[in-house]
Amino acid sequence: MTIDPDTFRSVLAQWPSGVSVVTTVAGDGWHGMTASSFSSVSMDPPLILVCLNRRITTHALIEASGVFAVSVLAKDQTMVGRRFAGQEGVADRFAGGAWETRVTGAPVLTDAVGWLDCRVVHAYAGGDHTIFVGAVLGASTERVVAPLLFHSRAWGQLADVLPDLVSVADTGLLSALRTHAVPATAAGALATALRAAGVRVRVRDPYGCLVSTGDRRTATALVATADEVADAALSGAGVIELPAGDPVVTKHILDEAGRYDMTAACWLPDAFAPARAADVLDAVDMLAALGCAEIGLDEGAEAASPRQVRELLQDATVRARPVSLRVRLRDRHGLGLVNALTAMKSGVRHFDTTLGGIDGVLACEDVQFLADRLGVACDSPRAALVAAAADLERHLGGALPGRTYRVSTS
Repeated sequence: MTIDPDTFRSVLAQWPSGVSVVTTVAGDGWHGMTASSFSSVSMDPPLILVCLNRRITTHALIEASGVFAVSVLAKDQTMVGRRFAGQEGVADRFAGGAWETRVTGAPVLTDAVGWLDCRVVHAYAGGDHTIFVGAVLGASTERVVAPLLFHSRAWGQLADVLPDLVSVADTGLLSALRTHAVPATAAGALATALRAAGVRVRVRDPYGCLVSTGDRRTATALVATADEVADAALSGAGVIELPAGDPVVTKHILDEAGRYDMTAACWLPDAFAPARAADVLDAVDMLAALGCAEIGLDEGAEAASPRQVRELLQDATVRARPVSLRVRLRDRHGLGLVNALTAMKSGVRHFDTTLGGIDGVLACEDVQFLADRLGVACDSPRAALVAAAADLERHLGGALPGRTYRVSTS
């Protein structure tokens, strides 16, 4: 049976792959091409392969030089891929790029997701292609970001997949109830109700605490120093929250939390402000390296757009792994739930909220409502959140900012 060439190409185009630039060095300089036919072969010894058409120039040059490098492109390097695929019509494909040599003399892209520098150890005929197997002599993951993808003859990025489960925590009720002068007994009862529903509630901060009962894993304490950790543990909190700051101080607090078997969540303020993106990502790296169990990204004073949320989280979720990310979003200009959806589709599962949205932060019952409508499970039952919101409304004597607490629980 003979396969029609167009059908064959069409079927192969359905296989999504990463995008790499394969480079080599010859007497007259550097040469390279975009390729997706790249794969690992062996871990010990480290071997990879690239498959190149025998009719192209790069094939002949690698055959002659015996060396090649592979640079794996990032999501923001589509133009590099197009340039080395011959789609940009430039005279010098390497001009303006961060290209350098390492071991073999073949150039590597130093701001790619990663690169591998290789010496050819085998060359196998494969129809109209040659399979070059390279021994890896040098390698690096220069930039931890999402990769560039190629599918059906189009450039793309990782698909947005909704999580199977989300959780909501309440980090604003304590201070908001204090501001509204809600009696301590009523405030404690609200916190207890939320904790019974599986919501993690901030029950202690430097200005006071809520007297409530429940599993210690559902009680958090905001601390600023290591000395406050012991008091938080004695008050029944199983989680500490702290603002990210000096690495030495942060490490001291984390170590103290470890002594009491407490989970630590470190928060970064104004995380989605475009001017802070580089600093925030560096801080994510630092906190993950220090051993922080959770890293929180707070929208802060500057309203974030869905695009800003997505652009930061695409990189932050990759760089934080395996550490969990949390987000605290405001409900401004009607974009709060849109940003929450964007966060879910960017890999975030944990949302810090406030019951009823009474401090401007997204309401826990609204995030749960969104998850329910998306078919995403939430570890806190909606009926319990709505009942707590109704109680809060009675205490405050007026409607809450939250959008969905009056919507049927059915």
